[in-house]
Amino acid sequence: MVTAETQIRYDRKKYKDDTLIALYRGILKPRMIEEKMLVLLRQGKIAKWFSGIGQEAGSVGAAMALDKEEYILPMHRNLGVFTAREIPLNRLFSQFQGKPSGFTKGRDRSFHFGTQEYKIIGMISHLGPQLGLADGIALANKLKEEQKATLVYSGDGGASEGDFHEALNVAAVWDLPVIFAIENNGYGLSTPSNEQFRCKQFIDKGIGYGIEAVQVDGNNILEVYDIVKKLAESIRKNPRPILLELITFRMRGHEEASGTKYVPKELFEIWGKKDPLNNFEKFLLEEGVLDEKMIETYRAEIKAEIENGLELAFAEKLPPPNTELELKDMYAPFELDEIKPSGNKTSKRLIDAISDALRLAMRKHNNLVLMGQDIAEYGGVFKITEGFVEEFGKNRVRNTPLCESAIVGAGFGLSINGMKAMVEMQFADFVTEGFNQIVNNLAKSHYRWGQNADVVVRMPTGAAVAAGPFHSQSNEAWFTHTPGLKVVYPAFPSDAKGLLLASFEDPNPVMFFEQKALYRSISEEVADDYFTIPIGKAKLVREGTQISIITYGIGVHWAIEILDKHPEISADLVDLRTLLPYDKESIINSVNKTGRAIILHEDTLIGGFGGEIAAFISENCFENLDAPVMRSASLDTPVPMNVDLEWNFLPKTRFENQLVELFNY
Repeated sequence: MVTAETQIRYDRKKYKDDTLIALYRGILKPRMIEEKMLVLLRQGKIAKWFSGIGQEAGSVGAAMALDKEEYILPMHRNLGVFTAREIPLNRLFSQFQGKPSGFTKGRDRSFHFGTQEYKIIGMISHLGPQLGLADGIALANKLKEEQKATLVYSGDGGASEGDFHEALNVAAVWDLPVIFAIENNGYGLSTPSNEQFRCKQFIDKGIGYGIEAVQVDGNNILEVYDIVKKLAESIRKNPRPILLELITFRMRGHEEASGTKYVPKELFEIWGKKDPLNNFEKFLLEEGVLDEKMIETYRAEIKAEIENGLELAFAEKLPPPNTELELKDMYAPFELDEIKPSGNKTSKRLIDAISDALRLAMRKHNNLVLMGQDIAEYGGVFKITEGFVEEFGKNRVRNTPLCESAIVGAGFGLSINGMKAMVEMQFADFVTEGFNQIVNNLAKSHYRWGQNADVVVRMPTGAAVAAGPFHSQSNEAWFTHTPGLKVVYPAFPSDAKGLLLASFEDPNPVMFFEQKALYRSISEEVADDYFTIPIGKAKLVREGTQISIITYGIGVHWAIEILDKHPEISADLVDLRTLLPYDKESIINSVNKTGRAIILHEDTLIGGFGGEIAAFISENCFENLDAPVMRSASLDTPVPMNVDLEWNFLPKTRFENQLVELFNY
């Protein structure tokens, strides 16, 4: 194991002077930027800084070893990745200050951004999720046979997260060309390694995943450069993941405000002797590659570049608030070229229509990859993808390990690398395992840094199947609260087919809910050919004059059944079909006409989507209301398994009573 006491030993091998000088300039620049940032922080000219002083070799050496077109996914302390990719400093400094020339329009800070121009995909604060993204980027490279490596960073603290396990496991199973670089710097914020994990070194973890693991002196830029270069060359030809442990130490706090009092002073003395810049500079002087005049020249050039970049950044004005732009940027621009149903129609159940849509989407979009548990040869637990492997092959129809977070992340990674992804949750309940990727990566990426997330997450949902608390939840409201997602919930086979095909056309993330009890219980005549239905448009299933029933999913069928039972009630039956964005115009038109409204959904009452619709109606239709807006929903309990208890939980009977009450109001 590499230890702090070991002196840095450089071996230039066959590398020419030009390469060594480039590495020196590469490691000098982030150090000088950091030193300037610490001055600006003390002067109050920047608000926050995560210092990587002492760790630059692991960033610069690795970034310079890769091809410019290969993706890198860095962390807080990897400034050297950004400078090695030669991002103009004024843009970096503008990013740090929230200025327009940065990469996030002032919407996110420091290194929380990505840029396709420089093939860098930044982190989010949760640390681990970018590991799954790297899987997806590498999978796209592998499927496109592009022979490229991907490198993703994690700290030793972040490697305690489940995302670390999931991403390594998926990469191992799928032989993905990813280098997982773990910066082992001894602390996760203030928590020392012995309180983070029990293993002595991270390379030991490679054994458990069946992958190669390599440990390097993370302060030795020449060793990092040489090893990463060799690893990248190897996995381009023979795709597989490799765990790379960089033994290093951060000489500043987790961030400057946190300080370093929790670190024993002797560690600073030991690691100070292993400074990656000073030692490399000394080596190059001894080798005759550098002289003092060259050092002086390089420092003067970099200082001038820093000062010029700062001058440009400081001269920029902060972006003025623009509500219209803020809302517009939640989604990647998209206008559906609607294709109307045509040609032959055949009777299809809901499950048939969904399967049909998936098959047609796969035929149209040759860059679409389907991922989910048991969806390949087995066809999924509901047999929706049965026969797909025979037509499309296992590269595009992929069984996944039970790693929902990594798989959703991989879906996003595929999108980053120019592909499309569908992720099937075996049951909607299991989405909690991938929740963070959906609400913090998929949903926010376009708003934060302009990256679309071309991912459809299919969600077999709902009760009335006697499946109990963990296979029956209606959890659509979790996602309607998350700007940046689109939430679709069809009630009929034709709508399911057209909306699912539209979802694959749309470059934005779509949560596509499918009520399981309807899979084989309803059918209708559906066009066999390819057609689309615009997301965000409701459907008037029945037209009446006395009451507006606003619902979606299985609620539409309950409403039809109960209206048939009560012919005296003349009602508009509005099937929302899409919950985010929802069709406000159709709701207003219906309620203003009838003067009464009841919202029905299968989800529980408190926090259900019906509350949003009720509030919207009260705010926009109040003067035309003849009765209070009513909501009908399931009990505020988990979903019971016993059939009688389950139907008591569900609102169907209560809805009938409430509808009659509203009619008689």
